[in-house]
Amino acid sequence: MKHTSDDNVPNLSTADFSRRRMLQALGAVSVAGLPGLASAQATAQVNSTKLAVTDTEVIVGQLHSATGTMAISETGAIQAEQLAIDQINAMGGVLGRKIKVIKEDGASDWPTFAEKSKKLLINDHCAAVFGCWTSASRKAVLPVFEKENGLLYYPTFYEGLEQSHNVIYTGQEATQQILYSLDWAKTEKKAKTFFLIGSDYIWPRTSMKIARKHIENFQKGKVVGEEYYPLGSTNFGSLMNKIKLQKPDCIFVAVVGGSNVAFYKALKAAGITGDKQLLVTLAVTEDEMTGVGGENFAGFYSSMKYFQSLDNENNKKFVAAFKAKYGKDAVIGDVTQAGYLGPWLWKAAVEKAKSFDVNKVVAASEAGIELKTAPEGYVKLDPNHHLWSKSRIAMGMPDATFKVVSESPELIKPDPFPKGYQ
Repeated sequence: MKHTSDDNVPNLSTADFSRRRMLQALGAVSVAGLPGLASAQATAQVNSTKLAVTDTEVIVGQLHSATGTMAISETGAIQAEQLAIDQINAMGGVLGRKIKVIKEDGASDWPTFAEKSKKLLINDHCAAVFGCWTSASRKAVLPVFEKENGLLYYPTFYEGLEQSHNVIYTGQEATQQILYSLDWAKTEKKAKTFFLIGSDYIWPRTSMKIARKHIENFQKGKVVGEEYYPLGSTNFGSLMNKIKLQKPDCIFVAVVGGSNVAFYKALKAAGITGDKQLLVTLAVTEDEMTGVGGENFAGFYSSMKYFQSLDNENNKKFVAAFKAKYGKDAVIGDVTQAGYLGPWLWKAAVEKAKSFDVNKVVAASEAGIELKTAPEGYVKLDPNHHLWSKSRIAMGMPDATFKVVSESPELIKPDPFPKGYQ
């Protein structure tokens, strides 16, 4: 290596040399950028697993059916999750970072949900995903989330019998929704015989298995019929004849998505109406009522933890904000509200963990997260990843709204693996 001779070195005074060193130091600072460096260090501290987190932004995913038979049910959740994210961003984001959303359409097709979840986790490195509606879509993406250690916030009431490190369940599980509604039907309506009806996939079938065990083993009642129909079915004529033949005290229903429109129109056409027949559904919210129509559902009952008509200050603010964003005619159903809770629960857990890392966020969640401002009222997250919440029964009104007629006096502890029902 060639060395520069002493003759070529400028003759610097001590003062010149000191000034040169100072300028070099300042130049290094300006290149490195102390504020940027500090932020980079902070990002490294809150993101050690290569998630899509920068100094100013964190990327999350949304994975719902924007098209297909389930769009009637899932559109509200898409809207509510976006509303929560917008509100969080207006408050400064999460750990000082604004949330950016990548939206994917599961298109009411379970293999599509699985493929889209791979994209969000493997390609996009989303810090969290808010999504799914049906249990079939959740089951399709679950292996992907568990393999890639992603974090899913799932907003739908479901059959229980599941608990995953990688899922936070913001809807009701079976003991909170199914058992409460069956006990209400027996106690308040003296129902002893039940006809079970569902769409043909995992949630309705498992829910009705639980319902049957509760009716027969605990209530000592009788199931007089049980029928299932493919998603998207519109032909329920023969079913109406079976119902009329059996004359059940209660029709217990878990028909989902667009099929609800045809189902309740068929009931009315057959003369099976709310003034003559007790019917309790697990799957008609204000969202589905936009298609079903109040005139076809009036007098029937829904079992949910949330209805838009709830009279509390949290809900009034939520409904006002939702309508301000999506229009005065927008409606809010149970899953819509549960979807709204997802980003807020995630924000609370991230800030408690002081990290976006999934394992740390899950640990913070399991240590206890509560939402005092939830539209449904105060809720808290159990270590089993499900929410403590109240159960409610509401009657459908001719104007497509709901009137709450029963409410559990206390929050119901989630029990996804109830003894005697598996």
